[in-house]
Amino acid sequence: MWKENIKPALKKAKYSLHIIRQSPLTMIGIGIFLGFILIAIFAPSIAPYDPYEINPPGFLQPPSKQHFFGTDEAGRDIFSRVVYGSRISLKAGFTITIIAMVVGSIIGIVSAYAGGIVDDILMRIADIFLSFPWIVMAMAITAVLGRGITNTVIALSIVWWPIYARLIRSQALSIREMPYIEAIRALGAGKLRIIFIHVFPNCLAPVIVQASLDFGGAIMWCAALSFIGLGAQPPIPELGAMITIGSHYLRESWWYSTFPGLTILIVVLGFNLLGDGLRDILDPNLRR
Repeated sequence: MWKENIKPALKKAKYSLHIIRQSPLTMIGIGIFLGFILIAIFAPSIAPYDPYEINPPGFLQPPSKQHFFGTDEAGRDIFSRVVYGSRISLKAGFTITIIAMVVGSIIGIVSAYAGGIVDDILMRIADIFLSFPWIVMAMAITAVLGRGITNTVIALSIVWWPIYARLIRSQALSIREMPYIEAIRALGAGKLRIIFIHVFPNCLAPVIVQASLDFGGAIMWCAALSFIGLGAQPPIPELGAMITIGSHYLRESWWYSTFPGLTILIVVLGFNLLGDGLRDILDPNLRR
């Protein structure tokens, strides 16, 4: 039995590796993804200095052998702060995406299968969230909760879930009418079993692709809220907050904002390339 099950899995894995090898951009995305994960895990070993260590005599020094990315207005090593800032940004982006994906997926699958008034209520709530510019709503929620990276993550998670709810609902509506679902229902399977064992797993492919694309977006918008002063507060080494402070010294100290900004650019680009590669692998039309 296990031999019969392992053959399709090996065939699918072989196909996935073939798609990855045929797409240099996907390989670049995977490399960037793995690189930033390693940076986040081993930040204490990679950073040459304490990101909070103040050295007034060495303020605003340009990039050098001692300070690869230069120093800030307090003499702190910008490279070390970017390394730790990458860890903070990855953690925030991962948390936002996971919360939004889980909440949205549960609401979407329940809405699709329950139908009727339950579907109407849940989707009208989603429509209310989608009818407002979501970044403005995130700003308002953060302002109410208070400034800080934790409240920024909560605010973005609240406004992000309707995307997943709509996506998985549309998938579930088509899957629940499939003949095999009707056969399972005729055999007496309960609603919860049908939803979470047979319908939900078949809706995951587009959700995974969307999540991989949203991961970079979550990092970018978390940095944007920090840039306008609603996210991480000094002296926390968050990339958006560093760009904000660095903008005051941009003429004479170009490196202050440049390196945190390039870091955001690279990580968002990497996750977008990874998302495109996952779409190529998981899209059934491309598989055929």
